[in-house]
Amino acid sequence: MNRSESPFWGYEDLALFVGAMLPSFAITRLIILPIRFPTTGEQVIAAQFVLYALALAILYVLVAARYGRPFWRSLGWTFRFSGILSCAVAGPALAIALSIFAFTLRTPPDNTIQKLITDRASLMLVLVFTVFIGPVLEELVFRGFLFPVLAHSFGSALGIVLTAIPFALLHVGTYGWTWQALLIVFIAGLVFGYARDRTGSTIASTIIHMGYNGLYFGFLFAKYWR
Repeated sequence: MNRSESPFWGYEDLALFVGAMLPSFAITRLIILPIRFPTTGEQVIAAQFVLYALALAILYVLVAARYGRPFWRSLGWTFRFSGILSCAVAGPALAIALSIFAFTLRTPPDNTIQKLITDRASLMLVLVFTVFIGPVLEELVFRGFLFPVLAHSFGSALGIVLTAIPFALLHVGTYGWTWQALLIVFIAGLVFGYARDRTGSTIASTIIHMGYNGLYFGFLFAKYWR
C-alpha cells in the first residue's frame, strides 16, 4: 500500500472500535445466557455470531455512518484484482505448509474447536462460522480497517507485520498461549496481509483465509459426518 493512499479514518477510529468492542462482550453475554442451547458448542458459536455481528455494526458506524462513505468499498471489498484462482489455491497450500511447519515445531495438539463439535448441528455451525463468517469479519477488521492506517504510517511491510500481531493474539482464546500455535497464526496473518497489499483487495485475503480454514475443517467434516 502506497503511503500516499491515506485512509479517511485514523487512530482515533481504531481506538473507538476497541472501546466499543469491550462492552460488546457483556452485551453478547446478556443476549446468549437466557437462551437454552442443546449443546455447549452451539452456545459458544451463537455467542461468536452475536459478537461478530456487533463488531460489523461498529465498523459500519465508524466507516459509513461517521464519514458518509461506502462501507464495503472503503474497506477494500472489491473484485477488481487479478489472481482470484491463485488466491483460491493459496489458502489450502498455506494450510498444508504451515501444518508441516507446526509438526516440525512440535506444536502441542489443540482440541478446543473439536470439543465444540458434539453432533451434526454443532458441526455445521462451527463449519459455517469458521470457514465463511469468521474470515470475512476478521479480514474486514484487520486487513480492511487496521492495515490501511498502519501501512500509511509505517509502510506496507511493517504494516503487514503490525497487523498480524493482534490477529494472532485474537486466537489466544482458541489456542491459549502456546507460542508455536500463535506463531503459525501470525505467519498466516502475514500472508493474508501480503495478499491484501499486493492486490488492494480485502476479498483476496478473505479467499485465502477461507481456503486456509476450509482445508482443516474439511477433515473435521469428513470425520464427524457419517
